[in-house]
Amino acid sequence: MCTKLGSGEETITKPTAGADLINPFVHHLELTTTYEKLKAAILTVLVLPLRIFIITSLLICAWILACVGLYGLTDEELRRKPLSGWRLRLRDVVTMLGRGTYYAGGMRYKVKGKQASRKEAPILVIAPHSTFLDAGVVYVTGFPSIIVRRESGLNPFLGKLINFTQPVYVWRDDPNSRQRTIQEIIDRAKSNENWSQVLIFPEGTCTNRSCLITFKPGAFYPGEPVQPVILRYPNKLDTVTWTWEGPGVLKLLWLTLVQPQSNCEIEFLPVYHPREDEKKDPKLYAQNVRQLMANALKIPTLDYTYDDCQLAARAKKLGLEIHSPLLKTQKHRIRLGLSRKQIEEELVKNDPDLLKPQGTKWLNFTEFAHYLSVPTTEPSVLELFKVISKDNTGRIDFREYLISALLVSKGSSKEDMLHLSFQLCGGKEERLNAEDFCFIMKLFFNTYNDELQRWFREIDINDCGRVSYYDFEEYASIKLGKIFKKKSNAFDERIHLHDKKE
Repeated sequence: MCTKLGSGEETITKPTAGADLINPFVHHLELTTTYEKLKAAILTVLVLPLRIFIITSLLICAWILACVGLYGLTDEELRRKPLSGWRLRLRDVVTMLGRGTYYAGGMRYKVKGKQASRKEAPILVIAPHSTFLDAGVVYVTGFPSIIVRRESGLNPFLGKLINFTQPVYVWRDDPNSRQRTIQEIIDRAKSNENWSQVLIFPEGTCTNRSCLITFKPGAFYPGEPVQPVILRYPNKLDTVTWTWEGPGVLKLLWLTLVQPQSNCEIEFLPVYHPREDEKKDPKLYAQNVRQLMANALKIPTLDYTYDDCQLAARAKKLGLEIHSPLLKTQKHRIRLGLSRKQIEEELVKNDPDLLKPQGTKWLNFTEFAHYLSVPTTEPSVLELFKVISKDNTGRIDFREYLISALLVSKGSSKEDMLHLSFQLCGGKEERLNAEDFCFIMKLFFNTYNDELQRWFREIDINDCGRVSYYDFEEYASIKLGKIFKKKSNAFDERIHLHDKKE
């Protein structure tokens, strides 16, 4: 499939072959040869201490200058007015010191293309984002403003350097943070004042550079031209890549600092001027810029997000299949911010009867969105409604939704969630009748209702009409062991995606 992107006539082909085999959140790094091990050992003794001393000295100097540059400025002044005069010249010195820290650590930058001015492109879009060392591009591009969590700016040391860039802060504890951040990006991009360019990593998380994952639309809401900037690390030994599953920060820093040299290529692509339809649709704008950058990098695009990364890790921890109703529910809860706000827990706390069969509420879509305090215009709330909906009545069992949400948010393992489900639905005795037993088991296992009824009858040997978790646990350990093992293996095959090379 070919599509024309941007205002030019370049035709780009979207790469798709093998895309389903790529896991962008995994990186393996080991010193396998004797040469690499000896080199690391020798340079750890001879070079590492000197590099750490120089880097620390330069950072302290930069911190002192940043403190001087920020003296007398309030947080509000930093947000509303760009630096000028001697503060601006001082920031150039801090930029030089910042580049010096990377140079002292062995990092060498090769720049291709030309960086556009703020007037030409108020926003720099950087990808792929694969390491904390990507921060070096901030100094190469002249200390532009960055998007950063507010907590980072409160750090007594690095916070001063971050604040000196006049960043756009993300307030994680503010329910309106997303709208505030977007509005501030728009204001900066459209301002006639002498603001720095805004630098954004639209992927929002680190990958192994095997593909470009979904771009968040924040950089594209202003509808202004952006300059795509692509990063490459053409090193024989990849000691920089920092992903969800792989080496930690300290190991990567150590191995990078004991390399004679680490290389990074920064390529400035031509400024991308959005079409009218892209200005009206930030997601379309983001998709097209991503495809342009993927074409330049010669890698595929995959519709993964940081939320998917979190979900995969959660699925692995809980022992659930990635396509189970429980995980689908959690996926949309994360996207709507419900997981962070714990809306469901508050609802149950205020009205415990919501979890009882007699307290069941059948809600239509509008009522469902109202209960969760989310606008009906949010696409994910409709998708969440569809996950729970089992028929064409246009209504859902709100009790079923609440139980699904609480199981995934509170459970620490599949066994823990199963036990919790008996507690939530079984009352003080933690015993389930046949109907609730089948309802709970369907959340965990893709099994027919007749089979679940058979499980219940075999567990309820005394024909009491109710079974406890411990009855089920004993039955499962004896009769369902093979089923649990089989489903666990199937889950492992799905969750561990592998690149072709592996």
